[in-house]
Amino acid sequence: MDLITSLAQRNIEQGTGGPFGAGIFRADTHQFVAPGVNLVLSSHSSIAHAEMVAIMMAQQILGSHDLGATDLPQYELVTSCEPCAMCLGAICWSGVRQLVCGARGSDAEAIGFDEGPKPEKWTTALEQRGISVTLDLQRLKAAQVLQNYVEQGGEVYNSRQGKTENHR
Repeated sequence: MDLITSLAQRNIEQGTGGPFGAGIFRADTHQFVAPGVNLVLSSHSSIAHAEMVAIMMAQQILGSHDLGATDLPQYELVTSCEPCAMCLGAICWSGVRQLVCGARGSDAEAIGFDEGPKPEKWTTALEQRGISVTLDLQRLKAAQVLQNYVEQGGEVYNSRQGKTENHR
């Protein structure tokens, strides 16, 4: 988690995206496979979340669209914050067998981010799919990265909660 929160903090400092970091690791050896940082602002793409970037990079590196393929070891996704609704869906199809989260979605929402409509028992839903979930690993440190972002004037995009302005 130290590496992941460092990635998120560096992403803020470099001005390349939002205050989120993620990484794919081998579950048995914890060997680092691929990083991911939020690139929404710099890429002009609403789907360039840290989890999505890490999953995509790991799949490219490993040459498989399925990180849970029978010929591969098990992989875990470590993320600086609980997944939003979009990333939650991607995790289900990524093939990762473990998810480790730092900050809570409520920490991201507290600074203005919209995490989208997630099922109330989303951790249970993942576990029923064979994906173990660990929450609150270094939560205070990860939540501080979110606070740093806002304090440094970072743009809180995606804060409308699905609402659009009525242009007439």
